[in-house]
Amino acid sequence: MKILKLCFFTLLYLTSSNITAQNKNVDFIAADIFLQPNFEKKEIHAKVVYEFEVKKNTDTIYLDAQNIDFQSVKINNKTVGFASTNKQLKLFKGYRKGKNFVEILYKTKPKQTVYFTGTPNKHQIWTQGQGKYTSHWLPSFDDVNEKLIFNTTITYPESYIVLSNGQLINTKLENGLKTWSYKMTEPMSSYLLMFAIGDYIKFTEKTENNTPLEFYLKPEDASKYNTTYKYSVQIFNFLENEIGVKYPWHVYRQVPVDDFLYAGMENTTATVFSQDYVVDAIGFNDKNYLNVNAHELAHQWFGNFVTAKESKHHWLQEGFATYYALLAERAIFGENYFNFELYDMAEALIRAQKSDKEPILSAKASSLTFYKKGAWALHYLQSKIGKAAFNLAVKNYLEKYRFQNVDTDQFLAEVENVSNYETTDFKKRWLNSAEFQTEDAFQILTQNKSISQYLEIGKKYEVDLKDKKQEFITILNSDAYINCKEEVVYQLGKENPTELNDFFTIISNSSNLKLRQAFIRSLGKVTADYKEFYKQFLNDSSYVTQEIVLKNMWSAFPEDRENLLQTTQNWIGFNDKNLRITWLTLALATPDYKQDQKVLFYDELLKYTQLGYESTTRQYAIMNLLYLNANDTNVLKSLANGLVHHKWQFVKFSKDIIRNQLEKDKYREYYQSILMDLNNDVKNSLERILQEKPSS
Repeated sequence: MKILKLCFFTLLYLTSSNITAQNKNVDFIAADIFLQPNFEKKEIHAKVVYEFEVKKNTDTIYLDAQNIDFQSVKINNKTVGFASTNKQLKLFKGYRKGKNFVEILYKTKPKQTVYFTGTPNKHQIWTQGQGKYTSHWLPSFDDVNEKLIFNTTITYPESYIVLSNGQLINTKLENGLKTWSYKMTEPMSSYLLMFAIGDYIKFTEKTENNTPLEFYLKPEDASKYNTTYKYSVQIFNFLENEIGVKYPWHVYRQVPVDDFLYAGMENTTATVFSQDYVVDAIGFNDKNYLNVNAHELAHQWFGNFVTAKESKHHWLQEGFATYYALLAERAIFGENYFNFELYDMAEALIRAQKSDKEPILSAKASSLTFYKKGAWALHYLQSKIGKAAFNLAVKNYLEKYRFQNVDTDQFLAEVENVSNYETTDFKKRWLNSAEFQTEDAFQILTQNKSISQYLEIGKKYEVDLKDKKQEFITILNSDAYINCKEEVVYQLGKENPTELNDFFTIISNSSNLKLRQAFIRSLGKVTADYKEFYKQFLNDSSYVTQEIVLKNMWSAFPEDRENLLQTTQNWIGFNDKNLRITWLTLALATPDYKQDQKVLFYDELLKYTQLGYESTTRQYAIMNLLYLNANDTNVLKSLANGLVHHKWQFVKFSKDIIRNQLEKDKYREYYQSILMDLNNDVKNSLERILQEKPSS
């Protein structure tokens, strides 16, 4: 899994000039937050008590607060007047120079940042602050330069686990409700606040330095603990030693949630990540949490411990986290893996620079630039000053600016302090230029023998098979790195399969799943000439390979469909049930297969389109039902419900299909007929589409 699937957004660092200006006069020190979320109403009743110091006389104190319903405000235990808009809370009386306390009682129905997923009987509530603003559920500070200590107390029905930042101090049970109290001891920016509520079980470990680690999973996923969190302790120990600064917090926990917006989010002490990465042993071979795991953990130092002052310096967080995650992977998978990941990054950056014209030091830079170009800049810098000097510069930088906000020049100053390297040219070419420094990058990459071999193989793409066959056979039988062998296989994909018998034998005997999968991906239409060879890949430990082979075999050999379906009838696949949904679709599309169970197959497939399942499952099931019958009206309600989902991808998918259907008058009537069965939000969204002018 490549880290750029993580978070395709740029954090806005300074959102309110008023709040930015007040930082000189007012210092918020700590917050005690009390929350009582309500799943059915999708709202939160809350109280927050802030400790703050007024350093200079000021007319108004501002807090960011988006669409929050304030019920009362007390300053220093006295009720005071206040003003609020749909974006801010303004305090203008009751405080004095020196230490003060403000108590704010409020409720809110967050439009974003807090997400309520699932059904009343089985649900989750979780937050995503970066890029979405914690001020949607807590009067706080969208300016990352305002750092304070947050303590959070949350009350919820006792059958659910409640997680937040910091150490769990105590819990209290009363009348079926359980109150969880979490305490921080060091300051952080409010975008790193989190809470997550769900049905979870906990696993615990300890690091070399005795930092407690907590790993959470749904109870039904307990058997996936070892594969989901594989290498987690090793990654932690590696990063702490490599960075050279002790983990700056007292505990670290990780929790997966349904329909998460990104791959993961590095909330202080508590990473939230996508349920997609909860995998069994087979799923681990196709996609796993390892890189995301390392990236989010690295952020506990780069971003949480030391935070960029403004968005133009965002690479100090994402570039560092991307690079250190890659270093952690190198410790596990080796030098060749590390260099090929850098090669892939370089290729992506070379392609992107044709249209991506923003340098790293730009608030408008893309995620690709912040993440991958940022990582490459660090790798180049390390190659110039040496590992020892690089590590010392990073260590000094983190320790000097602990719990503070920084800019790029402050990091570069530490580089110059420990080396004879003058960073002006580096900053000009790598940080202030939109151009990727291809020549520099490939001078580093080609020092790796496997990269050089890979590039030589790539030059043979247009060479006739007869002229490279023996060389390719030798490579496949050698200990060449897997990427080199994959390049051989991809070149074979353009050849006539009748010419590949010698290669079939090598691939068939190989135990390398990546090589076998590359071969399956590269082959064209399956023919009877290599049917038996192809069929063996049904048994590979890869849900991706299994799905490709199942579909291709079903399509190519109609006479074998019933046996094929019988063999694969218990397949489930990833969390999105990719294999089960594929199987149900093929079973329904096979005329003579289990006629007496067709209705059951259809009902199960339709069930996966409905509330209670993640959007990826719902979308795939809808697509398959419409593939089977483009006029299936049973999916209309599921499509309508998709209009109000918090993931924009599923919303767009639903809108596009509905708009396409509405080109036929009968569908307008169908959708009109279900309006009364929809909740108000869904109904309003659907009505807006129904009122759109038909496309010409």
